[in-house]
Amino acid sequence: MTETTEPTRRGDLFVGVATNRRFEGPTTGDERAILTDVLAAQRSTLELKCSGLGADLARRSVPPSTLSLLGIVRHLADVERRWFREVLAGQDAPAHFSSRTDPDGDFEGAVPDDAVVERAWALWRAEVAFAERFTIEAPDLDVAGEDAWRGTVSLRWVLIHLVEEYARHNGHADLLRERIDGAIGV
Repeated sequence: MTETTEPTRRGDLFVGVATNRRFEGPTTGDERAILTDVLAAQRSTLELKCSGLGADLARRSVPPSTLSLLGIVRHLADVERRWFREVLAGQDAPAHFSSRTDPDGDFEGAVPDDAVVERAWALWRAEVAFAERFTIEAPDLDVAGEDAWRGTVSLRWVLIHLVEEYARHNGHADLLRERIDGAIGV
């Protein structure tokens, strides 16, 4: 009798497929519920891929790139802030980490320091909370703001853009996390 074995993955998964609940939201029905759920799943994916690393979040991909998980968190805090506070809410809300004089500050300033890591997460969470409140309180998805890059944009467009932005960076996060400790995930 020949013994058979199940194939194994080359790395440990963050979560098993059977326990992954991030993408179980609605697939039909209310557009706002679907968009906010998909965006929430992408945000949760970023947190998952960064979990348990502390200052290792600042580890760079490969020279000369400045890409790091911490840089991605800082970048997405600025992205959330720009689209929801500045463009849609019309607030004077300069970026936390980058500026005209330091356009790559979100990635360049991502250094292995616990205080830098804690600040990045705190600001990211604050921007996500603002965006979630704004989206819930908006009368509809056609609420619009003016952007120098895109012109008039609706809340609907911003939600779709953020899903795309997170999905792209979560792909980067997959590779960065694997480089740090070999963990892979969905």
